[in-house]
Amino acid sequence: MRATMIHAPGDIRVENRPDPVITDPTDAVVRTVATCVCGSDLWAYRGIEPVDEPHPMGHEYVGVVEETGAGVTSVRPGQLVIGSFATSDNTCPNCLAGYQSACLNGEFMTTCQAEYVRVPQAQGTLVPVADGAADELLPSLLTLSDVMGTGWYAAKAAEVRPGSTAVVVGDGAVGLCGVIAAGELGAERVIAMSRHQARQELAAEFGATDIVAERGEEGVERVRELTGGIGADSVLECVGTGESMRQALRSTRPGGNVGFVGLPHGVAIDGQELFFSHVGLRGGPAPVRAYLPELIQRVLDGRIEPGRVFDLTLPLEEVAEGYRAMDERRAVKTLLRP
Repeated sequence: MRATMIHAPGDIRVENRPDPVITDPTDAVVRTVATCVCGSDLWAYRGIEPVDEPHPMGHEYVGVVEETGAGVTSVRPGQLVIGSFATSDNTCPNCLAGYQSACLNGEFMTTCQAEYVRVPQAQGTLVPVADGAADELLPSLLTLSDVMGTGWYAAKAAEVRPGSTAVVVGDGAVGLCGVIAAGELGAERVIAMSRHQARQELAAEFGATDIVAERGEEGVERVRELTGGIGADSVLECVGTGESMRQALRSTRPGGNVGFVGLPHGVAIDGQELFFSHVGLRGGPAPVRAYLPELIQRVLDGRIEPGRVFDLTLPLEEVAEGYRAMDERRAVKTLLRP
């Protein structure tokens, strides 16, 4: 099969790799219909995360089941399925508590920018799309594998409630999906922090009521101006830098909550500042599996269209250009067709 490999920062190649096979009874092999490049993939591409040796890339996928192990009964060959970027048996104590991304028997997917993928713990990880789906829905369904599910978790972790005010820090695919999630969970006001016009426009179309272009302390002050000097009830941190975390914490009112889903790099939180802020903080890898059935139905019903975050579609063979476009901010998110 053809699959994406990273050899060094900035060095993305599509190569011939062995076809995946069933190695455990809980496995499934899925033929990838669509996959994509994630903002978190850019950490290695930019050299912020080390690349010690060539390795596969990709953790988002929607595809058709080709084969299942003897222990898999929840899906069957021929079904269109979506799975989380984190595998889960969906039966361990952490899964039953709603944190499938912390499954005691789980792992993180890393091989999905390819024609085929082996999915461990397929029984608990994969969710079928009833009766398949029209081709035009595939981009939105693909977002559920990570960015829409992660934006949803950011809103849940920030405890967005009906009638509340939410701030979204970050205008990448996760942040834009966070705007959708905040609105779906009932926020009356959704403030999107973005400095890029095209992303501002998409955030507004997704339901943002206000746009804040300022960053850092200027951004914090602007949020406070918009909230009567108090701060927001809920803040979704969707970047993962020290600056974005400080901005999120300081934009939240006392008693409010921050949901942080940006993969942290260089983030250090001052304990005393957090202590006296009365701000709640929860985050981590999103338990996407917990939300898949509900989000699939919202997409099929036409209630949400998160696939609009894909503004570049390429064949898998041109994946290197997809990485370049996102790195240079010429694209929000690149969809790949194997």
